[in-house]
Amino acid sequence: MEGKRGESVMRKKSEQEGEVMDGSDIMELVGDEKVYGEFVDHKFQELDRDRDGKLSLKELQPAVADIGAALGLPAPGSSPDSDHIYSEVLREFTHGKHEKVSKTEFKEVLSDILIGMADGLKRDPIVILRIDGEDLLEFIKSPSFEPELVSILSEIEVPNGSLRDYIIKAFERLSVDQGMPPASDSWVMSNIVEPALQSCSTLLEQPIRQDTFLPQLTKVAECVAQHLKERPVIVAHTENTFDGSGIKRLLSKKFELEKTLDAALKTVARDHSGKISKEYLRVALDAVAPSAGLPPFGAVAQMDKVIADVAKMLDADDGKTVKEEEFKMLLTEILGSIMLQLEGNPVSVSANSVVHEPLTSASTLLQLPSHSAA
Repeated sequence: MEGKRGESVMRKKSEQEGEVMDGSDIMELVGDEKVYGEFVDHKFQELDRDRDGKLSLKELQPAVADIGAALGLPAPGSSPDSDHIYSEVLREFTHGKHEKVSKTEFKEVLSDILIGMADGLKRDPIVILRIDGEDLLEFIKSPSFEPELVSILSEIEVPNGSLRDYIIKAFERLSVDQGMPPASDSWVMSNIVEPALQSCSTLLEQPIRQDTFLPQLTKVAECVAQHLKERPVIVAHTENTFDGSGIKRLLSKKFELEKTLDAALKTVARDHSGKISKEYLRVALDAVAPSAGLPPFGAVAQMDKVIADVAKMLDADDGKTVKEEEFKMLLTEILGSIMLQLEGNPVSVSANSVVHEPLTSASTLLQLPSHSAA
């Protein structure tokens, strides 16, 4: 169900040494008026270089950059897509004007941004894992190692590939659940996998043969575990399963549903007669998504396909205009159809990202005061 994370990794790791980031610290901060006020006072003073009691566009730039870092964006100037997001964050603070921002405005907008981040982490908690080779060694010694690797070998196709090529592809298919950080990450490949390949096997350039694949892979995997012991890798891991339960809960609560739909309708435009184009159903659905346990549009490709199939089935993209009540009925019908699709075929997604620097150094603006947890 939504909110119930991949138990094989999430529960196991959080009980061991994984740090779970679920937004609760942020909500605790924003929810404590006194502590949050002190937090804002400190940050505002830190940013207000000319001490005029307001923040200029230039003084806001470090705050915007730190928010981007906390959201996992690359540094400003790295890409047009991320720069657009930075511009939108700045626009939130300035309300689209080129005027200075007061402490009250800064406090309100920062609160909205922090609550949005906390809501995202609540829906999709992040577990910070320290991969140090122990789980990989445990997997190598387990009865499931050989059959799983034979199965992986049967799925790999590398025309004229060498033993080395097949071993690399095999490592790319292993997961954090088996004690392997993502080998698709260039740092992991160059600092963990490649050194293990160079030091632990002399047969790598030979053509692939099933009788040599497993013994050589085992040998290299043991070397990878040793390298991980010497240089542990920090991985941010998320898992989620969308099975329609979030929608079912929302549809069962009529007052909450009506309130959510009314809020969603405020995000769409109307024509001169007050009617709404059905092309705005996707926009409204995105506004409802957090309450229905759904990801934002574009975040999960499998979910985008489910929604597109439902929209096509219900003629939601025909561009016709409808009255507000009919629009709400259509939106409710779309939610119900998505729920039925997910109940029959749940969508499970997971992601692993190597953390190349300590999380605490990524953003200075959003470091929570140490006394806020008290």
